[in-house]
Amino acid sequence: MNVNPWATPAEAPPLPAPIPNPDPSVWRELKSLGIKIAVIVGSALLIFTFVYGLHRGADPGMNPSVKDGDLVIYYRLNKKYHAGDLVLLPFQGKSQVRRVIATAGDTVDINGEGLVINGALQQERNINSHTQRYAEGTAFPLTLREGQVFVLGDARENAADSRLYGPVNIKDTQGTVIAILRRRNL
Repeated sequence: MNVNPWATPAEAPPLPAPIPNPDPSVWRELKSLGIKIAVIVGSALLIFTFVYGLHRGADPGMNPSVKDGDLVIYYRLNKKYHAGDLVLLPFQGKSQVRRVIATAGDTVDINGEGLVINGALQQERNINSHTQRYAEGTAFPLTLREGQVFVLGDARENAADSRLYGPVNIKDTQGTVIAILRRRNL
């Protein structure tokens, strides 16, 4: 069809009807919001299932570092421990937080003077009690093999730790503690 650009308005072809712009419905917006919330919650669940973990402190063996009711956040993927790291490990069906004192190749001894690692008496900050052997438990001196760590609780007088159950295999640990949230701050 030829259209004459000089034609009068009566001769011009009719314009197509405009496409209506539908307003977004409330249900469409709620559905979109629900999908976004589900993705965020799903991502958080995956991250806290496979990468990070949460543990509620309930063991007096790490007092005052970890108190009853504290929320402990740990990283599951890092198991390259160094002396001073806090780790989460299973003991008698429950998880406990303990401090790494020695790693593979180190020799640990607990004598009348206190904690001795590789022949050097340890001066530990933030430990308020003397480190002593338990009557039953690990025989000292002890040299750690590859893949083992020696852990102690900060409350040395009543902690179930490597003095009782011996060195811990790294593969049996749950991860490195990265944060401790006090319950009064929640």
